[in-house]
Amino acid sequence: MPTEATTEKPDFKKILPVLVIVLVDLMGLSIIIPLLPLYAARFGSSPLVIGILQAAYPFMQFIGAPILGRLSDRFGRKPILVASQIGTLAGFILLGFADSLFLLFVSRIIDGLSGANIATAQAAVADSTTEQTRTQGLGLIGAAFGVGFVLGPIIAFIVLASTGQNYRAVAFTAALFSLISILLTVFWFKETYTEVENPEASRKRRPFSFAALRDALNRPAIGFLLIIMFFYQVAFGGYEQLFSLFTLTRLGMDARDTSGLFALAGVLIIVVQGGLVGRWSKIKGDRWLVLMGLGALAIGLIGTALTPAIPVPWYEKAKVLESMAGQGSFRVSIQSINIQLPDEAAKSWFGILWLMVASIPAALGGGVLHPAINSLITKTADKSEVGGALGVSTAAYSAANAVAPLFYGVLFQYFGGPVPFFVGGLILAILWFFAPRVVK
Repeated sequence: MPTEATTEKPDFKKILPVLVIVLVDLMGLSIIIPLLPLYAARFGSSPLVIGILQAAYPFMQFIGAPILGRLSDRFGRKPILVASQIGTLAGFILLGFADSLFLLFVSRIIDGLSGANIATAQAAVADSTTEQTRTQGLGLIGAAFGVGFVLGPIIAFIVLASTGQNYRAVAFTAALFSLISILLTVFWFKETYTEVENPEASRKRRPFSFAALRDALNRPAIGFLLIIMFFYQVAFGGYEQLFSLFTLTRLGMDARDTSGLFALAGVLIIVVQGGLVGRWSKIKGDRWLVLMGLGALAIGLIGTALTPAIPVPWYEKAKVLESMAGQGSFRVSIQSINIQLPDEAAKSWFGILWLMVASIPAALGGGVLHPAINSLITKTADKSEVGGALGVSTAAYSAANAVAPLFYGVLFQYFGGPVPFFVGGLILAILWFFAPRVVK
């Protein structure tokens, strides 16, 4: 029989502005995710170089997010959120003007250094929820992620189709959403953080140090959760960041096609994080969510690795190369594209259908793990340290995202497209085996 604690719900009036801001932010980010590897391929990048480009943003975020997360504990969530969003806007604008691989790197570095948007938004939700409702509140942020990942790729598809595969137009569209997000934060979002327990200690606390990260790892309850966060995101982050390169080389799908798959995965994430995470957390607990998420994600990644190399029925190699080369002043030579595309000999629905089935457990596991782990972390940390704890969590997440594309890129280039996804699934299977013994 449900108790009062299990039927308690978050205060949606308090967290609605945060959810909308995250939604708009993620729409801007997800617009460019499916095409960034193809953007780099235009300049002759190999899978390894594409992996390095994808690692630039999270590596810089690893440096910037913990500092900004701790600063949000000192100066409030709103000013830090606005500052990070301005950096994101600058990164997208530079991406739109990029005419070389070097400028692509600079744009991702700028965006990454200011990338505390999500950590600060999570801290704002933690401020506005209780221990009983925090998992559901953080799950709703994940649902906003999902909505953004549905709408972003759809918008990218429309922009690419209407501009003749103009990647610059997609980058400027992402910048527009970033500007809207800044305006929403300035005029709608109300500060959620108040120093209640030890304000003097909070003001004197250093913004961040690697000693703080070491201290968090030395606390058993938080340390192992951070380890799970890191290794799960190494596996899942590489899956996300090189997925479009995998579908291109395995199934002959261009940016528009892959945007459709991202949208389908986003729909599942909305269902999981918007409706199921909170319910499962109350009934089964966050520990069960972590174990289930690890198992589902392992199955999804291994299933993805086993996707047969059968191009989609509408695949035409020449047209895919033309779309990657672009048009007008931004057009590059087809000969400069250093990516091996599949032959047209055996086209069928089988490959894409297999991949769609494998994407279901992958999206399920990816949708469950992040809010469940962060919820356990916030319940363990002191109230005055929630922003800093989530900043350290974001640092572990970002460090994994920095390692993941490099790890996947090396395996992709030297051993073939399926190998990194299989290895990622194997890592998660090992985590699933050991986690029940450690997460109590």
